[in-house]
Amino acid sequence: MVIKKTKSLCPECLRVVDAEVFEDQEKIMIRKTCPEHGEFENTYWQNRDAYLYAADYDYEGDGIENPRTDIDGECPLNCGLCPEHESQTVLGLIDVTNRCNLRCPICFANAAVSNYLYEPSYEEIREMLRNLRANQPVPTPAIQYAGGEPTVRKDIVELVKLAREEGFSHTQIATNGIKLAKDPELAQKLKDATLNTVYLQFDGVTEEPFIQSRGRNLLPIKLEAIENCRKADLGIVLVPTLVKGINDHQIGDIIRFAIENLDIIRGVNFQPISFAGRTPEDEVEKQRMTIPLFQGLVDEQTEGKISTDDFYPASSIIPITDFVEAIEGENQVAFTCHPHCGTATYIFIDNDDIIPITKFLDVDRFFDLLSRSSDDIKDGGLVGKAKVLSRATMELPKTIDRDNKPDSLDLTSILTKVFKERSYSALGDFHHKTLLISCMHFMDPWNFDQDRVKKCLIHYAVPDGRIIPFCSMNNIYRQQIEKEFSKPIKKN
Repeated sequence: MVIKKTKSLCPECLRVVDAEVFEDQEKIMIRKTCPEHGEFENTYWQNRDAYLYAADYDYEGDGIENPRTDIDGECPLNCGLCPEHESQTVLGLIDVTNRCNLRCPICFANAAVSNYLYEPSYEEIREMLRNLRANQPVPTPAIQYAGGEPTVRKDIVELVKLAREEGFSHTQIATNGIKLAKDPELAQKLKDATLNTVYLQFDGVTEEPFIQSRGRNLLPIKLEAIENCRKADLGIVLVPTLVKGINDHQIGDIIRFAIENLDIIRGVNFQPISFAGRTPEDEVEKQRMTIPLFQGLVDEQTEGKISTDDFYPASSIIPITDFVEAIEGENQVAFTCHPHCGTATYIFIDNDDIIPITKFLDVDRFFDLLSRSSDDIKDGGLVGKAKVLSRATMELPKTIDRDNKPDSLDLTSILTKVFKERSYSALGDFHHKTLLISCMHFMDPWNFDQDRVKKCLIHYAVPDGRIIPFCSMNNIYRQQIEKEFSKPIKKN
């Protein structure tokens, strides 16, 4: 049964082609035909019911008011951002180099393989930061420096300071951790420069996944990097690249490792591998992992302590954004990502017990309360706002199961402060002894869906002034942009 029609990419030539998403034996598949390379049929999501459940959290976005490119040809061949893009930039990315101190076969960018150096200057990076902050009606709030390996740049600490100077409220670095391990002072320097988060590549809790994916046993280096971040009180998000048969059996162990290091690890963002290179179609299908499979493995490997029902699509938090916007009277960046792009849950650790937020908070009822309150505030003006907030504060306890909530968490008090006093700093108490577990499923040419890329929230800023959605960048634009703004590597 055909669920929808969309556009996709030919995995061979990257031509934009018509595609259809359809149900087949309880799975969701995508099928397209290239006039030159024939028909391709690949897994889109590995569970029909999970696909339909997530689809209920699809929200319309307004995009940005000042696109950087005109509509010229089929999406995604006119990025970006163009007037057809439907979401704002929640997280900006800047590749500060394509140099790396590793040679991983599953990486997007590597100067040693490409034989050219892409490394924007400090001033070029400043202009890219300003371009992201120029988005209207809401400037990009968060930035991630990526690569390559951003810490190989000698000025990485200055670049972190620069992001704060240009108005970003959150700055993070995606890193393999080698420099953080070898230079004990780097974590403190980054912390002092106001870095918020180390986005640490972390593929498992034993040496085997690192040897298979990265070519060497990096686990001792990861552990040393974590210790150095701990000394500097620099928060970490673990980022495992999931590959079937290599580390999918360690998902539960990685979560347990994060719990054991909860004093410094803030979350785990699992990322199933995307096949951006020329991978044979049969290998793609063998190794494909989608969000429902990930959720099932979490359930299985935590013995049901974190179940598939505890996860919500990333787009589900839109009622929170709308509520903040209503009570503040100011535009907020909106998480109108496609509902099939990501999933997440919060877990609380209480006396060594794992307690997902869904066990004591009626999430759907809470979101409904926020949505109704937002609508009523918009309709009622200044006088109505006070009445709505008072009513909502009275209804809040009905969304919380006091018998199942962690003893150390006074959720009613925290939410009441947010509602009555508009004290968002109170939310800091919410993160005490909590862990965010998420999964971002990035696309490749095999499963590329134009509908998803139009709603992308994670965008690369590039030197020519464009802002390009994540999956478009890594499937189509990366090589041409790096070549255009690169220089040859000097041979010894």
